[in-house]
Amino acid sequence: MHVHGYLWTGEKSAFDKESIRRPPPTLTPSATSPDEVRQRYREAVAEWKTTDVPPIETALWLLKPPKLIRGTWNEPKDAVQWLEEQLAGHTLRFASEHSEDTNPLSVLVTSAAKRLEQQGDVSLGFYLRGTLFLSVALVICSPNRTEPELSCPLGSAGAPR
Repeated sequence: MHVHGYLWTGEKSAFDKESIRRPPPTLTPSATSPDEVRQRYREAVAEWKTTDVPPIETALWLLKPPKLIRGTWNEPKDAVQWLEEQLAGHTLRFASEHSEDTNPLSVLVTSAAKRLEQQGDVSLGFYLRGTLFLSVALVICSPNRTEPELSCPLGSAGAPR
């Protein structure tokens, strides 16, 4: 088992666009399908593999290109340290002054450590000042508890970077 880290900061409007956050359906819509269904399918096919916008389900990061992985760790404590560094680096940009308090962030980090110890994924999101959103995820790989059929984007070795 190892952990991959993902980080995304972008426009909240992009994060809210569900069609690019879901993988394409396995069935192609027919010519008689509603226009919105065909449009969603076209968008999903065109954008799913190329967009760095976080997927709707945390484990689905494993379907994204390996270039989106910000770090890989064999030890959960190392992944949690990276998570803590990402949160600390964005604290001053949080939209809510309550979120700038470091105590709630330490609670989140402690919770993330416990979750990883139980082989669960971690996904955190924060509104940033302006119209931006921050998403940080730690995803268990080889195998993932919620999606065990998903293979590691770095292959079977999953070598740390």
